Amino acid sequence: MLHLTPLDSAKLNGEHGPAVKMAMRILTTMAEVYGAERLIDITSAHIDGCLYHGVSGLDFAQALVDGGAKTVVPTTLNVGALDLVHPEHFQGDKQTEANARQQMALYEQMGCQPIWTCAPYQTTQRPALGEQICWAESNAIVFANSVLGARTNRYGDFIDICAAITGRAPDVGLHQTKNRRGQVVFDLRQLSDQILDTDVLYPVLGYLIGSKSANKIPVIVGLPEDATEDQLKALGAAAASGGAVALFHAVGVTPEAPTLADALQHQPAEDTIIVTADELESMRSHLSTVPDGDINVIALGSPHFSLAEFEALMPLLRQTPPTIEFIVCTHRFALKALRDRGWLRELKQMGVSVVVDTCVVVTPIIRTKQATVMTNSGKFAHYTPGNTGFPVVFGSLAECVRSAAAGKVVRDGSLWANV
Repeated sequence: MLHLTPLDSAKLNGEHGPAVKMAMRILTTMAEVYGAERLIDITSAHIDGCLYHGVSGLDFAQALVDGGAKTVVPTTLNVGALDLVHPEHFQGDKQTEANARQQMALYEQMGCQPIWTCAPYQTTQRPALGEQICWAESNAIVFANSVLGARTNRYGDFIDICAAITGRAPDVGLHQTKNRRGQVVFDLRQLSDQILDTDVLYPVLGYLIGSKSANKIPVIVGLPEDATEDQLKALGAAAASGGAVALFHAVGVTPEAPTLADALQHQPAEDTIIVTADELESMRSHLSTVPDGDINVIALGSPHFSLAEFEALMPLLRQTPPTIEFIVCTHRFALKALRDRGWLRELKQMGVSVVVDTCVVVTPIIRTKQATVMTNSGKFAHYTPGNTGFPVVFGSLAECVRSAAAGKVVRDGSLWANV
């Protein structure tokens, strides 16, 4: 049974205004569905409901604003359906564009920070180890839980803003230490240093882990201890796309897993899976929906490309500029750095479209008709066929750049050999 504090009850009874009453009613209803006994304070929120999916989402945001809704914790915004800096990228109809713009504006009116990125952890929003937060967006959730050690459940549209308006969340699931115990061990120690040293390991491994973990919390043994945040970002995003992963532990890498015993909370693992090179290569192939051949579009940046990823991309593009449509999705902080370094002008001269505030997966950006899309993102590869209707080919960053120059898939034949 859910027990409310006097302040919770006052909010639910409308003493703090109609918007807070509406938010608390929704939040307490969901808490009862979850089986929560109480609500807890949160320190931040990240909102996915700003993305326009239809009129109902717009109406919901309008009702909150009309009721005087204001966020009471630092709250950031995920991607919207438009690149507000470069609106010309949007390929949809005018009414959808107008509705999407209005919905984004309504969330700003509620006090949300308009950073418009699925990677808030690489911009302004960095919760500390153990902080209770309410984040939406699957990759942001898994990164916050796993890499930062903050605590959030998988919150979706509308619950996220209700928590931001009330400052409260149900005390269930990954908010509680006991539910953060690792359960399934993925052992990488049979893999060669060659594959462990490559960026492409991380989205492929993440997708493998997501597909095999079901609703269990995975623990990775043998991941390089110097894995970068971008690599862990790619791993988590693919794991959350390929399965229901909201938290993973990597022994010696992530903060709640200094040892395997710590990650398992000193209990036996429920299962141990030995990861082989053959399994990884099979999963890499599974991320493509069509055989290697001609391609028309490269799409990078899901989650949003960081400045460090641009630093890896630029020399590759200078060596082999693209001859086909080439899109990179990123956030405004990276855009500013690109402009300051002169790289944005250089990218435009090479025909590369830099998109902010949104993503190829969630809104029509691709200009080429009947395209085959190639990406280095496990998340892009998972969602592109269903969300865009285009077939997809997955490859490493270097393979994507070489393929963009050739107009067809060009593989690194040595990448998966003898791994």
